[in-house]
Amino acid sequence: MTPFKRTLVLVRHGQSEDNAQDLFSGLRDPALTSRGVEEALAAGRELGRLGLRFTHAFTSAQRRAQQTMALILQELGQSDLAVRKDAALNERDYGALAGLNKSQARERFSAEQVRVWRKSFHAVPPGGESLAMTADRVWPFYEREIAPAVADDGCALLVGHGNALRSMLMRLDGIGPERIEDVNIGTAQFIVYAMAGDGRLARTEPQPTA
Repeated sequence: MTPFKRTLVLVRHGQSEDNAQDLFSGLRDPALTSRGVEEALAAGRELGRLGLRFTHAFTSAQRRAQQTMALILQELGQSDLAVRKDAALNERDYGALAGLNKSQARERFSAEQVRVWRKSFHAVPPGGESLAMTADRVWPFYEREIAPAVADDGCALLVGHGNALRSMLMRLDGIGPERIEDVNIGTAQFIVYAMAGDGRLARTEPQPTA
């Protein structure tokens, strides 16, 4: 019997072309850089070293996440696994900030205003979404699609985006709006959760299989 039933793995996409230029990306659709490709492959190798095999896969409708998913599954020898792609898992919409270099944004709107838009749970950039608004679409998808798959002895892989994943961590890890400002997820970084009998998920550190 696999030791990884009732398991969820969250992975942020590898470095994108916008990440490399320090641009606000949001709903823009850049591809991975060569570094991003290597990061995704390395994540796949590490997940394989830990013995993880997935029964379900979920990602956004955006290219950088889909590419990362494909590369991870390639490394795991699971390229034939069906992947559920849904816009509910898309990155936060940065509105007027999208496409701007972060230095340009600070010059245009002020450093403090940009900091608030980036980190606050409730602040909404012009024409965009707050982190709270992002959570309002990500979390229902999790409860409707991902949690049942994990509860049914599944091992699910979710490849997503920094802010969309941060909105999930608030619920999964019990992080409040004030503390989430200091939480960052690196490109191709993964987090593993195990589901307890009561349906709650807790972070775990799986050990490599023999």
